[in-house]
Amino acid sequence: MAAIITEKFRLHNAEQFKESFTEASASNYYLFVGKSSPFTTTTKYSDTESTGGTDASPPNPHDRVIEENYKWDSMLAAKKITSTDVMPVIPRRNYSQVTFDMYEHDVTATNPTTSGASNIYDSTFYFVTDEYKVYKVLDNDGGAIINDTNAPTSTSSAPFFHGRYYLQYMYTLQTIDTIKFLTTDFIAVRNDATVTTDVTTASGDSAPFHGAPIQVVRVTAVGASLPNGDYYTKVNGDGTGAIVKIKVANSGIVKFGEAGTLMHAGGSGYTFGTIDLTKCYNNAGLSGTVVNLSGGGAAVHPIISPRIGHGHDPVSELGGHYVMMNARLEQTESGDFTVANDFREVGIVVDPHNAGTTTVSSVAQVRMTYALKLENITGDFEVDEKITQSSTDATGRVVEWDATRSVLYYLQEQWENYGISSDNSNSAYQTKVLFNGANQITGAQSNATATPKATADGTDDAAANNGDATMASGLSFTDGYAVPELEHDSGNIIYVENRRPISRASDQTEDIKIVIEF
Repeated sequence: MAAIITEKFRLHNAEQFKESFTEASASNYYLFVGKSSPFTTTTKYSDTESTGGTDASPPNPHDRVIEENYKWDSMLAAKKITSTDVMPVIPRRNYSQVTFDMYEHDVTATNPTTSGASNIYDSTFYFVTDEYKVYKVLDNDGGAIINDTNAPTSTSSAPFFHGRYYLQYMYTLQTIDTIKFLTTDFIAVRNDATVTTDVTTASGDSAPFHGAPIQVVRVTAVGASLPNGDYYTKVNGDGTGAIVKIKVANSGIVKFGEAGTLMHAGGSGYTFGTIDLTKCYNNAGLSGTVVNLSGGGAAVHPIISPRIGHGHDPVSELGGHYVMMNARLEQTESGDFTVANDFREVGIVVDPHNAGTTTVSSVAQVRMTYALKLENITGDFEVDEKITQSSTDATGRVVEWDATRSVLYYLQEQWENYGISSDNSNSAYQTKVLFNGANQITGAQSNATATPKATADGTDDAAANNGDATMASGLSFTDGYAVPELEHDSGNIIYVENRRPISRASDQTEDIKIVIEF
């Protein structure tokens, strides 16, 4: 049985995804960063793998149950993605003096575009200029290089010639689009309200819309021994009023162009059409003597416009089945995102719960490391070093040491010496044991030692913390311990990416853009 997933299905899924941020029972999406420790051969996700990768060559992520579990244990912090951080996008095609494809309604593997694309949405039938104006190519001069060194600037709602290319202005990127949703590979796609209204009016139709005017015809065979001159014929089909002006020169039909064959009237309501060259006239009223222009196998075919017309809906017309999510990590994000260490993982989790509850989180940003308020400190802990706790045999890795506030941030990943004890002489061997109690913490490289401060309870309020006013901002301690702000293994991780280390700094902003193709 032959079947395909259509472009409309992909567009529908992209639209539903974007709407999930704003609908009545909206989902809460968080972008998270993780893994402050390096990728090594000992940090592989499965015994079936030969390596855990390296920082220079991170391991490929896999869509499997076990990997999602690991991501929670290496998560450092997360920031909510809001509806204003989400936008449909399309691949970026920059204006230059090259050959662009043109819009056609019947592109397939056996009828490819000028560039050889077998799908119109994989082709170069539109471009964006340096002024961030986006245009669709309705005709590309028979597959020629665009012959104007200057990019078009028109914002007319009607198609126009630029050099020998026939173009439709679609929209202009807004300032927010260039800030949040512009990359070297993608641009935002949006409707232009003026163009949408004008195209609807020009369609000559009303709801429910069933077709569109004809804007372009394709001369597939010029014929031979035809009488020179200008002739007119109608477009047959389910629409009305479309008339083609056919120019014959040197005994053959001239290709579509400003000085060649073109539409005299676009008509309205066409979902299909044909042109009968045996019934042509020397006037637009289609009266008088009939002229036969089919000699020598001449053939002209109308190109069917998208419903309502070109420019009415750029998202669907240009293949906006991509959605970009943008998250800006600005400095420490109120203390939740460390700037003392790097990260190697980026992901998206949907509807995670607040720690210790089944309530879906809606806060702006969260810290996902464990934290200890320490006392009796000797030395300074080092980032990424292994820490252990006497009596419990708990094991972890340092993410950040805040010597000013005496707060140690750490993770416990599911590998030996990262969150699992490698000491086969104790009961915690190959077991994940949480740090607990007022037992000494020791750094493996720094030899620093300290004990959790059992009287540290609550948040920043000194009165609630037994007079301790040096608590780290935003942390809530119980007996000197603070847990991650989201409940581990809650919600669903829908996107993961392993990458080379991204270093952070106190004056630095990371602009993370994720594009999802449907």
